Amino acid sequence: MNITPKLPAIGDTIFTSMSALANQYNAINLGQGFPDFPMSEELTELVNKAMKDGFNQYTHSNGYPVLRNNIAEKVNSLYQNNINPDTEITLTPGATYAIYTALTTILQVNDEVIVFEPAYDCYHPAIALNSAKSVIIELQAPTFSIPWDEVKEKINDKTKAIIINTPHNPTGYVWTSTDMLMLQECTRDKNIFIISDEVYEHLIFEDKKHESVLKYPELYEKSFVCFSFGKTYHCTGWKLGYVIAPPSISKEFRSIHQYNAFCSDTPKQVGIAEYIKNQQAYLQLGKSIQAKRDYFANLMSNTLFVRIPSYGSYFECYSFKNISKESDKDFAIRLVKEYGVAGIPVSAFYKSGKDESLIRFCFAKKEETLEAAAGQLANVSM
Repeated sequence: MNITPKLPAIGDTIFTSMSALANQYNAINLGQGFPDFPMSEELTELVNKAMKDGFNQYTHSNGYPVLRNNIAEKVNSLYQNNINPDTEITLTPGATYAIYTALTTILQVNDEVIVFEPAYDCYHPAIALNSAKSVIIELQAPTFSIPWDEVKEKINDKTKAIIINTPHNPTGYVWTSTDMLMLQECTRDKNIFIISDEVYEHLIFEDKKHESVLKYPELYEKSFVCFSFGKTYHCTGWKLGYVIAPPSISKEFRSIHQYNAFCSDTPKQVGIAEYIKNQQAYLQLGKSIQAKRDYFANLMSNTLFVRIPSYGSYFECYSFKNISKESDKDFAIRLVKEYGVAGIPVSAFYKSGKDESLIRFCFAKKEETLEAAAGQLANVSM
């Protein structure tokens, strides 16, 4: 049987291939974004209890009602947005699923979607699978801020959506209130949706504020706002997230969701519904992860790598321009084979493969993992 590929230019993701290479060479994996330290025992016990208590069948397609109510309370507390849990919150099998379903909800053939690069690698394939076109705008190095004049230039009658990501993966840029107001100005009185990827909402450093779309009523009325419990509670393998959108938008999102996943994992929703009441579990998250960023950065000061400061997420980028003229992919592969450390070449986050000699490292690891990795990287020479 012959299949015509819908994504002919795409094979395994860079995360899959680099993790496989790390396993092959028994390398320290600072590539894929997952913690190697334990998640909350309390939360795992709550999920275990939910299973023992019989919460093992389908729950409501839109999500376990108690969890939706508690998410609404959290959103009101953090962002002063009194959303309706019945009509505006939908639980999903991860944030990537939420982003894909949001794009599928709105896109028609030849629509255009503005994507800021470097970009998380799920955006372009989701747009292509919906027969639409990515319109790429490069963030401004070295801070990776938004070039708003270019955004204004590239918006046209075909622009159906803009994807934003704050805190940003892979650079750690955190959108400011000025950015949000500029986005509001650019999309005012236009039929342009916002897909807001906010999975790292609580992983923000140095007392910066998360400027959620939910704080801006004019933006929220045209937005899908996507979140991840995996990033907040260090359980990335659970693949559980949610999307918040106004009632009319949620209705269309749910019409697709119900025939795809139908619902998300029930016992995990029941456990999180209780655990989410513990505000400190997410309010203190930024400080604890910042401590890991700073610990790794201090260790890396003994290497030839040059740090590009991150202000949010699990990640920080490091330049190797002073070390090698290799492509970032070749250099990343050599780091695994010769030095036993896996990172992600940042060219993988550009559709064109643009190479700025940057490697992304995940610092959401145990101290001994970071010490071992930095020790190996200190051996990298020119």
